[in-house]
Amino acid sequence: MKNGKIGFGVIGVGRIGKVHIENLVNQLPGADVLMIADVFAAELNKIAKKYRISSADTDYKKVLDNPDIDAIAICSSTDTHYQILLDAAAAGKHIFCEKPIDLSIEKITKVIEAVEKAGVKLMVGFNRRFDPNFRKIHDLVVAGKIGDPHVLNITSRDPGPPPEEYVRKSGGIFLDMTIHDFDMARFQVGSEVTEVYAKATVLVDPMFEKAGDWDTTITVLTFENGAIGTIDNSRRAIYGYDQRVEVFGPKGMVNVTNNKPDNHLYFNNTGIHMSLPLNFFMERYTESYLNEMTAFLECIKKDTPSPVDGKDGLMSVVIGLAAMKSAKEKRPVKISEVY
Repeated sequence: MKNGKIGFGVIGVGRIGKVHIENLVNQLPGADVLMIADVFAAELNKIAKKYRISSADTDYKKVLDNPDIDAIAICSSTDTHYQILLDAAAAGKHIFCEKPIDLSIEKITKVIEAVEKAGVKLMVGFNRRFDPNFRKIHDLVVAGKIGDPHVLNITSRDPGPPPEEYVRKSGGIFLDMTIHDFDMARFQVGSEVTEVYAKATVLVDPMFEKAGDWDTTITVLTFENGAIGTIDNSRRAIYGYDQRVEVFGPKGMVNVTNNKPDNHLYFNNTGIHMSLPLNFFMERYTESYLNEMTAFLECIKKDTPSPVDGKDGLMSVVIGLAAMKSAKEKRPVKISEVY
């Protein structure tokens, strides 16, 4: 660190990379973005110019070779994460990595081992943990306000399906979309999942079946502490981005509903009317992206454990793989069957 600032490099300047660069440059004075990298040179140079970042390269290894860089954010495509993670750990850089670490349990385990051996921080980008609404549920549960959790309900529905090209490379709905909900389930209940029973079908667009995926799912989770959870997912909710969580226990219940652009209620002779939920995850979770990067910088400066570590990244994928197996085989699957 120079002048109390963490030297930062960002690898990948696509949609999520731009969000983190914006926050690091304009919202987080404790960071100094020294270099960015991306294989697409034109976009890379455009972003470097916009944010006045002095160094940019199409080779991510140049970022890792820079001795002034203390930490990196990996925002490139999932299939590149594994090698970049290993190289970054070997270079002694603290690492923020967008989810998932990888889609392979074996590779994720090797990453965790490499990070531990190198003595660097690894934080996985499960940003929803840092959403103020979901954080409030977590804090109330931890404080014992509802007693031990008995039932968890998560609703997560996208406003519209992604392109077929994306779906084919995504790893499927459970490892691309529901993976956030699996992490949220562990976060809110405070217990590991022991069994998964998933039902999945195609009701939104035949494209998903062509791509070997599903677009509509229900997942039932059994937790080590005895709690039960449900997650319902759809790739299309015509009314917007539907994100709700509820936790029920013997002392009460806590839930959060959707964020809207305003909170007006209009009453007339046809009913009560309100604004639709925010329509895109970038709008819905703007604050969470800033909060998670703030937390990453804090754990580096204070040398505290990563708030979302390699095990968190691993277990979300493990649950996702169990859900895929369950949906394909039409039966409950124990976590021990896949990990």
